[in-house]
Amino acid sequence: MIGWTLEQWQAAYRNGDLSPVQAMKQLATALHDSERALWIHLLDESSLIAQAESLDDPSLPLYGIPFAVKDNIDVAGLPTSAACPAFTYTPEDDATVVRLLREAGAIVVGKTNLDQFATGLVGTRSPFGEVPNPFNADYLSGGSSSGSAVAVSSGLVPFALGTDTAGSGRVPAAFTNTVGLKPTRGAVSTRGVVPACRTLDCVSVFALDVADAQTIYRIIGQFDTDDAYCRPSPDLQDQSLPARPRLGIPTDLPWFGDQQAKALWERNLAAMSEIADLVPLDTMVLQDAAALLYQGPWVAERFTVTESLLQTQPEAVLPVIRDILEPAATLSAADSFRAQYQLADLKRESEALMAQVDALLLPTTPGIYARAAVSEDPITLNSQLGTWTNFVNLLDMCALALPGGFREDGLPGGLTLIGSAWQDHALAEFGQRWQHHLPWQAGATGQMLTLPHEHGAADQPADTITVAVVGAHLTGMPLNSQLTERNAVLLEATRTAPCYQLYALANTVPPKPGLIRNPNAAGASIPIELWQMPLEHFGSFVGLIPAPLGIGSLETVDGRWVKGFICEPWAIEDATDITALDGWRNYIASLNKETSLTC
Repeated sequence: MIGWTLEQWQAAYRNGDLSPVQAMKQLATALHDSERALWIHLLDESSLIAQAESLDDPSLPLYGIPFAVKDNIDVAGLPTSAACPAFTYTPEDDATVVRLLREAGAIVVGKTNLDQFATGLVGTRSPFGEVPNPFNADYLSGGSSSGSAVAVSSGLVPFALGTDTAGSGRVPAAFTNTVGLKPTRGAVSTRGVVPACRTLDCVSVFALDVADAQTIYRIIGQFDTDDAYCRPSPDLQDQSLPARPRLGIPTDLPWFGDQQAKALWERNLAAMSEIADLVPLDTMVLQDAAALLYQGPWVAERFTVTESLLQTQPEAVLPVIRDILEPAATLSAADSFRAQYQLADLKRESEALMAQVDALLLPTTPGIYARAAVSEDPITLNSQLGTWTNFVNLLDMCALALPGGFREDGLPGGLTLIGSAWQDHALAEFGQRWQHHLPWQAGATGQMLTLPHEHGAADQPADTITVAVVGAHLTGMPLNSQLTERNAVLLEATRTAPCYQLYALANTVPPKPGLIRNPNAAGASIPIELWQMPLEHFGSFVGLIPAPLGIGSLETVDGRWVKGFICEPWAIEDATDITALDGWRNYIASLNKETSLTC
């Protein structure tokens, strides 16, 4: 199970090779034997087994799959420290992202180490120890989400949560040969996350491959009305870049003397030019924006989190963090407004830059440093690592950090796709093309990843079609015979993507549901069944479907698009919203219960 992707975990459970309890017993040993500096709080075997025993729905998209959480994100009942013992508190509730993952069946294994208060890109600024690079312990693992990245790279978990304000979800990905998905600002709730810069913070995802990062993003990317900075996302989940996109690359790149990083970038450009057109651009506007993050008043946002601690227990904050934060106390409101005006001008310039291309392609970092070198010059070298990451959230962009192979010294390097807000899915789709073109190994495990397939196309015979059913056609329901009479076979029980609402339609016999896709409403992941039907019988099946129902495209929780039952929106005006009941079977059971009580 070390180095397994989501698909491998799901297959092991589906085939009966493993149960969640068995898996957690085995995983507990590997976690116990792992590098201690990865963890601030590691759960023991009994805690893992307790979570596994509580699972009762194998159709959940992340059923029994382990994950790690950066220790500035709340997990109910576990301490949150932000790598500062004096700051530690124990939350009663999960952060929204953790709750969504647990509801999807995932199991928390522990809280990971980070640069204190998520202030750093190095992975060495923690009283809980420096997190070593899994390829060469003398080098940086990257930060601030160091523990989460290394936990994934080591194959201990298939995904982990980080945060990203200035690059903390991308720099560690580059240094650990993993994928780092930095979503559009506000696409994922930050409720229950210790702020760094609250107006800029994003929860990020580390994974071994792009498909897994995208699956997790689909699950956690839900609008949260309790988070003032969360934004409803447009329905762009099927978007993609052109078949041969135009990717903007910088005309001038600072390498700070790292010639191996430069050579790897040039090899990656040669490989990328085979699947995309590379367009040289003057990207100085990006560097100008990047400078604002630490040289402007945004550092005052970080100061607000630690202000009382700096006043009462300054020794509790690491000296390098104090050196960064304490000058913020001298910044004025006028400084803040002047910087906002400057940023608005830079954002307008960056929009003109992005209009010339489909996305940007940049090195994730201009190189990598030894831990000893950073100890000698902690501020300058950390700042250099953020050259191509610091501007992204300020300019309201999304980013996807991808493995880019290995340097001559055996260390990994990365490249990053950057898009405008809400291009997340398009970047991920192209990221999978890059993985097809230049396959990579699973983190630092030495195991090659299987190539991603086109969702919905794998293992489906050409003369069949996959149909998703949600109500009266489910197994054991009144209309299921319309499937079996046409030689359809059940493939699996799964769920829709978490952006659907389920209604009980009025005056239908037998009772029928209406499924409505609405990504900006309080939707849910609805239980469905996938059936494989011979194409020759599909026409007659569709002919039996009465209005207001029909067949359209439906998205599953793992990102596949299949044919399925949909409903005309007008039909829900007198329908009953039963989304909260978690599926048609539960609704029918509630009707039967009401009937028995009245008899």
